[in-house]
Amino acid sequence: MSARYRFGGSWTVPHGLPEVAALLVDLERYPEWWPEVVAVASLGPDDARVLCRSALPYTLDLVLHAVHREPPVLETTVGGDLHGVVRWRLSPAGPDGTRLDFEQEVEVRGALAVASYVGRPLLGWNHDRMMRGCVAGLRRVLAA
Repeated sequence: MSARYRFGGSWTVPHGLPEVAALLVDLERYPEWWPEVVAVASLGPDDARVLCRSALPYTLDLVLHAVHREPPVLETTVGGDLHGVVRWRLSPAGPDGTRLDFEQEVEVRGALAVASYVGRPLLGWNHDRMMRGCVAGLRRVLAA
């Protein structure tokens, strides 16, 4: 059994595209600014193991593989508890800002998929909360 999810969002940060892109491709620094990313371990130049936990009492164990690291599109494949792809599309916003368009298309398999059917609205809320933490963290670290 499996369940598919598609998430997305758009935000603007008042910082230049090169600065924003550099933060987003540096997975090992995510725990410094993204509260819901609890740990990252490098598995090689293009791979990392990432543990994420938002409001729900479950830690996602993900393996990310960098597919594209250059703006305007940053893309990784996802394995582990989820299978799919994550993309950030970056574009200039005004004279000094960056627009971030986020896309995530993933599949959950096995026992986690069964639980996700029952809790689908709750999982959407949890994901939105995680992304709010991401954007707030980006803004905070870029302003420092």
